[in-house]
Amino acid sequence: MTLDAESRQSTYLEYLPAIFQQSIEEEGAAFVGRFLLAFERILTGFDVATEDGIEPGIERKLDHIHTYFDPATTPSDFLPWLAGWVAFTLREDWSEDEKRRLISRIVPLYRKRGTKAGLKELLEIYAETEVQINEFRDPMQVASHSTIGEDTILGAAPAHHFQVIMTLVNPDYVDFTRKEQIARAIIDREKPAHTTYDLIVDIPTMQIGGFSTIAKDTLLGRHK
Repeated sequence: MTLDAESRQSTYLEYLPAIFQQSIEEEGAAFVGRFLLAFERILTGFDVATEDGIEPGIERKLDHIHTYFDPATTPSDFLPWLAGWVAFTLREDWSEDEKRRLISRIVPLYRKRGTKAGLKELLEIYAETEVQINEFRDPMQVASHSTIGEDTILGAAPAHHFQVIMTLVNPDYVDFTRKEQIARAIIDREKPAHTTYDLIVDIPTMQIGGFSTIAKDTLLGRHK
């Protein structure tokens, strides 16, 4: 359905005072009807399909104003404002889905800010993958803390140091680099200022029945 600029008349004509309706001649009515279309377009919009590229009018936007406050339904160009409402800064290199997901879950995380649990949950929300954080506070314990390079280090651990292991399944080079950089940025922003860390991006190696298809979900060796 399209608008015919020559024949379409504004529905606002029927709301004119009776004295104006009686005095408008046929040619005048055509002009006034087209003139009022501009106001009708802005204020209430037209009853046309959205695929025509015609945005809804102000009245219809107000009828659906609640959708602007939901991260899942708000227009993409409204996301930065919505993020500002909850004191959250969006990165330009985040995808739209990542922005919506993080905004929707950031408020409950403020109660955990600066904690191991809060950092782990924020990274998992962003990356949609498993994240492990080791603090090396416990000595080596067989069957509990006993894997060198994973949850155990030889000698005394640096003070206030932790290790983050993030698992990525079958990332390409661009995705791997982007997620690693963003993960570091999140850690740098959320960790306590006096702490240091190592980030290990773990790509699962071949596991029969789990990750076993070459060039799809398997990498020979381990990337750190």
